[in-house]
Amino acid sequence: MNRLQEKYQTSVRTELANKFQYKSSMEIPRLEKIVINMGVGDAVANAKVLDDAVEELTLIAGQKPVVTKAKKSVANFKLREGMPIGCKVTLRGQRMYEFLDKLVSIALPRVRDFHGINGNAFDGRGNYTLGVKEQLIFPEINFDKVKKVRGMDIVIVTTAKSDEEGRTLLQLMGMPFRK
Repeated sequence: MNRLQEKYQTSVRTELANKFQYKSSMEIPRLEKIVINMGVGDAVANAKVLDDAVEELTLIAGQKPVVTKAKKSVANFKLREGMPIGCKVTLRGQRMYEFLDKLVSIALPRVRDFHGINGNAFDGRGNYTLGVKEQLIFPEINFDKVKKVRGMDIVIVTTAKSDEEGRTLLQLMGMPFRK
């Protein structure tokens, strides 16, 4: 069992149950999945760029990503429907906890001028979205092999009913929210 998963089972669940007074243990919010999305706009002109993004996302997530395709044609961007435009990966279970542990303890502290993450990026249902400006903050990425610095969106999906429950869950799991 992962360090973060163990922390959730032993301390986080009881703290959440005490704070929100749940009647059933099944009501206690938990992490459902983490979706990492990397948009590669340059893939329209050069398909090779997408291969690099897929390779980097595979290293970061420990799982092969799915290539996402454009849903609509946009003439201004020279984009046709069905063209590959990015990649995403959905993590659940063991890999999800490992990734979150790595994100919280290694990657986020490596961000320049880091003062914590914004606490207002919840969607109203307890899910949190985080934007990362560069993939270099992850320890698996070799700085010398990176051709282009790319950002990514990380969506943390929880079973929480409200933002307050979701924020408390993530705070107890070690997310460094800005004061």
